[in-house]
Amino acid sequence: MKKNFQQAYKEMEYVLRHAKKVLLFAHMSPDPDTLGANLALKEHLLDCGREVDIVCFDEFPRYLKKLFPFAEMKTPSQIDMAAYDVVIACDSVDRGFHLVREQCQEEQVVILIDHHPEIQVTGDITAIDAEYSSSCELVFDLFEFMRVPLTPSLATPLLMGLMADTGNFQHSTTTSRVLEIASKLIQAGAALEHITETLFGNKNTAVLKLWGKAFVRAKINQKNGMVISVLTQEEIEECQPSMDDIKQVASLLNTVPQTNFALLFAQLNEDTIKGSLRSESYKGVDVSAIARQFGGGGHRLSSGFEIHGKIQETSFGWEIV
Repeated sequence: MKKNFQQAYKEMEYVLRHAKKVLLFAHMSPDPDTLGANLALKEHLLDCGREVDIVCFDEFPRYLKKLFPFAEMKTPSQIDMAAYDVVIACDSVDRGFHLVREQCQEEQVVILIDHHPEIQVTGDITAIDAEYSSSCELVFDLFEFMRVPLTPSLATPLLMGLMADTGNFQHSTTTSRVLEIASKLIQAGAALEHITETLFGNKNTAVLKLWGKAFVRAKINQKNGMVISVLTQEEIEECQPSMDDIKQVASLLNTVPQTNFALLFAQLNEDTIKGSLRSESYKGVDVSAIARQFGGGGHRLSSGFEIHGKIQETSFGWEIV
């Protein structure tokens, strides 16, 4: 059952009403959910006359520039953390913000908004619940509590995050509430067609080629029902996929019949490998338990981790060294 955040939202509303300068924190390798939530918060706060910055350790994804051509983010090294009245970590609490949490000043108000499980980072006001489909769903609820009028510039980023984290409303996190929210956002002018094309369509031939390489070398472990594949650094550099393109390979592998979960290893750089895990509720596998064994985490049906190593081809297939 979802938690009731009415008191937390009331406190957030009070703090944001009196704030002058707000810092929003997006997670590493930013995806549509963290960006959608932060962009919507920024748009609302700017409308209220606040000074607002979004900060992230990584760049704004190029493929999302089609939707948000003027979106800007700064890196932590470009800002003075102490200059802000309020710091909001949205969908980034344990995926980037945890690295700068100690830099927050005692007089600053730290707000945490997230839907990932087992978060240990603390804040002054928190709205964290893994029962939510996305952080965009939480931000929508906050806006609804605050009676913020929905505009296309607010609705579009929120719908983008909602659609991305529910797999275009195909994942088990798609509740009746999620569909109700999506309907309200579309009625408010969210660019549904543009979002769908950007997130799920219009893949260039290079990305399709990358997917093909992963599918060709996919193997099934008959003992545990795992389907596994790898993408090399050279392939990723050649095809230039977004992080979502890479994650989607794991989701597609998870559709293979008579498998319990999918695992994709992707070589991001010389010594970093990204592991993406996917499953479905009817398969009865908690992939987050697997991810935690490698220092990662996430949801029961969608998790990930990063490890040091290099993917190498051998006479027996592929191995990590």
